[in-house]
Amino acid sequence: MEELRKSMFVALILAVICSVAVAYDPLDPTGNITIKWDIQSWTPDGYVAMVAMNNYQQYRQIMAPGWTLGWSWAKKEVIWSIVGAQATEQGDCSKFKGGIPHCCKHTPSVVDLLPGVPYNQQIANCCRGGVISAYGQDPAGSLSAFQVSVGLAGTTNKTVKLPKNFTLMGPGLGYTCGPATIVPSTVYWSADHRRKTQALMTWTVTCTYSQQLASRYPTCCVSFSSFYNSTIVPCAKCACGCGAHKSMGGRGGKSHSDGCIMGDSKRALTPGVNTPKKDGAQLLQCTNHMCPIRVHWHVKLNYKDYWRAKIAVTNFNYRMNYTQWTLVAQHPNLNNVTEVFSFQYKPLLPYGNINDTGMFYGLKLYNDLLMEAGPFGNVQSEVLMRKDDRTFTFSQGWAFPRKIYFNGDECKMPPPDSYPYLPNSAPLVTPRSLITAASACLLVLLLVMR
Repeated sequence: MEELRKSMFVALILAVICSVAVAYDPLDPTGNITIKWDIQSWTPDGYVAMVAMNNYQQYRQIMAPGWTLGWSWAKKEVIWSIVGAQATEQGDCSKFKGGIPHCCKHTPSVVDLLPGVPYNQQIANCCRGGVISAYGQDPAGSLSAFQVSVGLAGTTNKTVKLPKNFTLMGPGLGYTCGPATIVPSTVYWSADHRRKTQALMTWTVTCTYSQQLASRYPTCCVSFSSFYNSTIVPCAKCACGCGAHKSMGGRGGKSHSDGCIMGDSKRALTPGVNTPKKDGAQLLQCTNHMCPIRVHWHVKLNYKDYWRAKIAVTNFNYRMNYTQWTLVAQHPNLNNVTEVFSFQYKPLLPYGNINDTGMFYGLKLYNDLLMEAGPFGNVQSEVLMRKDDRTFTFSQGWAFPRKIYFNGDECKMPPPDSYPYLPNSAPLVTPRSLITAASACLLVLLLVMR
């Protein structure tokens, strides 16, 4: 009986640890999306609040069709109006005889407005279709905001009840939000920085991402090759699930796949093949790995003091392109990056002085858009790194990255024992050319001695 209790206690501890660690990213340990509510003014039956979503993740953005924010009201609150966003459903507002609220649902879901809406519906940092950039790539674009007028709510700091059960779709599953927490009121400075005001009340909600919650299978894979070995190490077979992989869907989360087509088939050239489906179903090119994205790392050249690697990213999804994509690599020689061609590069320092992680992303208006599968569905660059005599080697797979992330999701790596290996330093059989050269030298030496 005592052994059973111990086993149950250990299992409980492991479950708690795993549930906490599931949303932890070792390459971005402090990355999260923080949602801040600032009450700006009181109304006769509630308040007006500015809601701001700050993406503090270094390399994970929210792509189209954008974010969806949901919560549950603590009492019987309603949304009288929203500027810069809209609720997806109005709900039952039949009890209101005069003005009709914007949303009467107890569990509203709010989405961003599309670009180009009338100016009287806009507010600062709104109306980008729910797209939020990664903080490490574009800090100015990593914020989204809207203003909401809440009725049938408290009208003082003591009577306001905080919303609960927050959910965030970005655009699919993966995010888990904690409870709302009251924090010190936000301070605002005037334009001339001579006066400051503050919100009447502020609370925040923190949401973290877990790849395990987002998808059962990886969404990308990695392949290797090198100049010193003719072997090309491909992505692992069925690295992304071979048809069972669920794609990034619409606002409702994950959706099914419509199978795959051969890259040279007529269907790949038919009009409309690149049109996204409403349910987000992906259409992949038939491959051995069945991944939407493949990242290839090629050890290209070796110089006296430097070495060069080529990185190529290929899209195998006919129905999705990737705007403002990001690629993160972990490699010990990234502390000596000399030059990056065709990509932007930013070192990531999640643990202070350990400089072995970097983020690559496209040049604006040049290759920051990874097109759908096809002849233009790839981007590539080369990286020149300076050698460190204390650590540099081509043996034991050292020249290949330890981890690769694409758009914030970790890619499936090849097995370590399959990495391209260095050829033997000297063959057992002497080459014929070497014998010929030695014979010629011996003949010249005999002629001279005569």
